[in-house]
Amino acid sequence: QVQLVESGGGLVQAGGSLRLSCVASGGTISSYTMGWFRQAPGKERESVAAISWSDGGTYYADSVKGRVTISRDNAKNTVDLQMNSLKPDDTAIYLCAARRGIGLVTAANRYAYWGQGTQVTVSS
Repeated sequence: QVQLVESGGGLVQAGGSLRLSCVASGGTISSYTMGWFRQAPGKERESVAAISWSDGGTYYADSVKGRVTISRDNAKNTVDLQMNSLKPDDTAIYLCAARRGIGLVTAANRYAYWGQGTQVTVSS
C-alpha cells in the first residue's frame, strides 16, 4: 500500500512561488500515474496537474498552465509541484494522489491513493 505525504505549503504573497513535494512510501511509484489536486473551501476537488509513469507526459489545468510544473523522481519516490506567479485564487489544500495504470487521468475518483494535503494560502 502506497502512502503519500505532502510538504511545502504555506502563506505567500500574490506573485510569489512555492514548491510542493510529495514523498511516497510503502512501494515504488515508478509504475504509478501521479497527480496533484486542490480543494478550496466550498468547492469540489479539482485536478491541477498529472504526470505519467510510462512516458513522462504531463497534464495541466487551464487555470495553472504556464505557471505550474510537475516533475517526478522515481529513484527518490517523489513528485514535486513548482508553482510560480501565485494568485489568491490558488488558495486551497493541495493533495498528492497516485494511481496504477496508463494515461493522464484527471478524475479524482480514478486515484486510489491520497496524501493528507498541504495548505497553500496566497494573500493579495
